[in-house]
Amino acid sequence: MVRIVMLAALAGGASVFAFAPFGIFPLAFASLAVLAGSLQRVPRARGGFVVGFAWGFGAFLAGVSWLYVALHRYGGMPMPLAGFAIALFCAYLALFPALVGGLFVRWRRGGPFRQAALFAGLWVGAEVLRGWLFTGFPWLAIGYSQTPPSPLAGFAPLIGVYGVGGLLAFAAALAAVAPWRRLRGAAAAGLAIVGLGVAGFGLAQVAWTRPVGEPVEVALIQTNIEQGLKWRPERLADWLQTNVRLAREHAADLVVLPETTLPLLADRLPEGYLDELARDVRAAGGNLVLGVFLRDAQGGIYNAALSIGASPSQTYAKRHLVPFGEYSPPLFGWFYDLVDIPMSDQTRGAPDQAPMRLGEQRVAVNVCYEDLFGRELIRSLPEATLMLNISNLAWYGDSFAQPQHLQIARMRALETGRPMLRSTNTGMTAVVRPDGSVSDVLPPFTQGALRVPVQGYAGLTPYARWGDRAAMLLALVAAGVGVAGAPRQPAGSLKTVSG
Repeated sequence: MVRIVMLAALAGGASVFAFAPFGIFPLAFASLAVLAGSLQRVPRARGGFVVGFAWGFGAFLAGVSWLYVALHRYGGMPMPLAGFAIALFCAYLALFPALVGGLFVRWRRGGPFRQAALFAGLWVGAEVLRGWLFTGFPWLAIGYSQTPPSPLAGFAPLIGVYGVGGLLAFAAALAAVAPWRRLRGAAAAGLAIVGLGVAGFGLAQVAWTRPVGEPVEVALIQTNIEQGLKWRPERLADWLQTNVRLAREHAADLVVLPETTLPLLADRLPEGYLDELARDVRAAGGNLVLGVFLRDAQGGIYNAALSIGASPSQTYAKRHLVPFGEYSPPLFGWFYDLVDIPMSDQTRGAPDQAPMRLGEQRVAVNVCYEDLFGRELIRSLPEATLMLNISNLAWYGDSFAQPQHLQIARMRALETGRPMLRSTNTGMTAVVRPDGSVSDVLPPFTQGALRVPVQGYAGLTPYARWGDRAAMLLALVAAGVGVAGAPRQPAGSLKTVSG
């Protein structure tokens, strides 16, 4: 049993190489296949829970340990306590694959196809739950590893990241449990796995949305302001001038400055500053969108985006806040005695906010972490022609966080059939095409602007119509097929590939 647990933990840790920046997407298939195969060697649900937990702990410890940088380096939490907090958080995240492991061993029955369906259904259910419970943390959902060139990326406009992850889990489990020494069984399993890839490749050729209007010249600015210096009062004048200079140097139809590019409340800005910031952009007939904190009449503080320029000024307030970073969950006020996080008591924006009307474009803004929630972003469709994410990942230093976040944006572009524009403080500032490919990207930790023409798109993908409901329905059907109609078989007793 110890060897099985260790193998599962190593397979989980290896799964990080399937994601950006490495992008070895077949490793996700191999990692899940090792997990499913390990579960086949476990006779009881308790053992399955332990194996699933080991896989999850290895996966998340390798994949999101960059959170340590935010807690210790920039948040000021003592090193041992920060390490313990990350380990505890990864243990919580590992409970979801542990739940898959325990239920899979408890309910598995029938032949390989039934067992693979059960594994896939449970996997989708666990990932959806992880993306919802306690406001959700869907980072490293396994489907994110399958952005192009993975053939499974073709399914994203239909069933989203959770559905793609479910198909991957089905194929991996089938590879693990199929009787490959029997010609008929091997042929059936092989055809099913290859068939998924071929179908995904074919779906990737479908244009679910269409270009609309004329392309716009976009300048996505990367300010590259070091997080440890950004909030120092003596440097404020430097940062204000840096933003003015960059906006003037890169005037375009749409100029974007990143999340919290102005590290203070808008009502504390020097008089006339915003007019100066947007002067050249407005004179060119364009619009500027910038990240800034806004305060309402009741004193609520919002992490927001503000547009100024040729079109009427508009705002967007972040609606999906980050626990512990942007607000304190109940009973966790003590956490802020251990860390120093500026602007950590924020107010949620309204759930349904219209896209910004900037010239001929309708721009759906989301702020940093919000682009992890595809079901929330599709609320702006079909009105939006462009998706825009403004972020500040300087909190996480030079880590996997930046390329992983860009990969998440690629999945959102696939799901919505819209370009995803990204303006970030330290990286990765990029333009993602509707097919999930990266058109252009700035090197991280450099200051400059990405100037490119961008085409708006109209129409709806199936995912934009259904959201995560389609993946959840398929998961319920798959799990139901997996547990119905055949007596339970213990590990190692598979007889047939039918079913």
